Amino acid sequence: MTQITAMLVMFVLYGVLPAAGLYLGYRGIKKVTAPKMLEYKAMPQLGCIPEKSLPVDVKAALSQINEKGEKLRLIYGDSNNDGKIDDKDAVSEAYITIQNLMDKHVPQAVADYRRLHDLDGTLADNTKIKHSDVTGKEALLDILETINTQFDELLNASYHQDGQKLLATNRYLQQRFDNPTVKTDTQLLDNTTKIEQIEKLADDTVNNKDMRL
Repeated sequence: MTQITAMLVMFVLYGVLPAAGLYLGYRGIKKVTAPKMLEYKAMPQLGCIPEKSLPVDVKAALSQINEKGEKLRLIYGDSNNDGKIDDKDAVSEAYITIQNLMDKHVPQAVADYRRLHDLDGTLADNTKIKHSDVTGKEALLDILETINTQFDELLNASYHQDGQKLLATNRYLQQRFDNPTVKTDTQLLDNTTKIEQIEKLADDTVNNKDMRL
């Protein structure tokens, strides 16, 4: 082993490897001690929020809005039912409302509350806002509850609308396939009756001739 090779080995053993070990250890500790982040896929404008910065009931309300909003976007945004929202879909007023709530109003309300919470968490959750009867936390929950209720109404309306379509389809099929069958049966019955009448008339004519003979 030459002197240069020995120096390289020493550099790797006592320089590179310890430095790499320290770096990996630092990354591991940082990952373990980092706060858990919340992410709402249907509301990317919210960004990643530290879990501890929001009360439990606020997190629950946001999760409900995120789930319902994702469904509503497809229901009211995917007008051609191809499983995606693109330029081929017609934009409805309901879809625009859903978009505004999830992309603008919810993120803005959460950001306002987080600013209050960062100033003083106890104050934001327990002190009434001046000229009102609610705390910062209660004000946020009222907004989220209003949006949740609106989403429930939209989902309910969609259910009944699709249900009416099913009923209309069923009525059409019944008219299309059931009535012709009934009409055909009635025609067959009428034809059978006419044949019986003709046969009876023929029998009566033969009997009358026999009696004359």
